[in-house]
Amino acid sequence: MQRARIALAALAIATLPACAHSAPTPASCPAPGKAMVDAAQTMRDMYAALQTDDLAAFRAATTQDFFAYDVGERFDGDALLNLIKRRHAEGVVFEWNVNDPKVEVTCDMALVTYVNTGSATQAGVQRELSWLESATLKHDGQRWRIRFFHSTRAAAPVPPK
Repeated sequence: MQRARIALAALAIATLPACAHSAPTPASCPAPGKAMVDAAQTMRDMYAALQTDDLAAFRAATTQDFFAYDVGERFDGDALLNLIKRRHAEGVVFEWNVNDPKVEVTCDMALVTYVNTGSATQAGVQRELSWLESATLKHDGQRWRIRFFHSTRAAAPVPPK
């Protein structure tokens, strides 16, 4: 009886590491060069969706648990798109440009940083604007999707003296 208990205890200890849960690993990592281009394009896809209030395209560019920090607030899921949609209803037209994105890729995760230059036009008055932005993206096996997005308004350039 004692031997049986010892054998069961040894078996339990021997199989413990095999039962430990670990984070799932992707079947394969996207090719780094293509991943960098595709991750930057996903940022542009998000802006294209925002410019046209396209919910399906916005959701295609973001993860289900997407959230953003913008204008001093947190926006979960579709809330960022809904904010822009309200601004469009008020007559505001935005232009956004992802300039010179820096993309770092580690298998199925990417960090994208860039300066976004553009404008906001309302009632014929155009304001030139710039933002410092970053995003964390996750590859879902088929495409890159934005999981987290952060935007901070950049200071206006100082005119030369």
